[in-house]
Amino acid sequence: MRSCVGQETKIRHQCYIGDTIIGKNVNIGAGTIVANYDGKEKHKTVIEDNAFIGTGTILIAPVKIGKGAVTGAGSVVTRNKNVPAGKTVVGIPAKLLNKIKNNLKIQTT
Repeated sequence: MRSCVGQETKIRHQCYIGDTIIGKNVNIGAGTIVANYDGKEKHKTVIEDNAFIGTGTILIAPVKIGKGAVTGAGSVVTRNKNVPAGKTVVGIPAKLLNKIKNNLKIQTT
């Protein structure tokens, strides 16, 4: 078995989920790709419970998406750039999004 999908998880149309362990109650938006092959080896991706993967997100394995984490639509999460539990990432490459007094700010570090 190369992938495992938890209960109540939704994987929308036209997704490629390669070598991924997906927790419970995860939403994976349409067109999401888990790029698990680097030309030499296949790598694992882990998406923990209650995560939300935005439409068209690309996850370049190996990578871990923490519990309750969110990726913005079209984000590219590069290899070994794990998304911490409860955090949101956006952009290409994906960067942490911070809320500051009702404004959004992308963390550049």
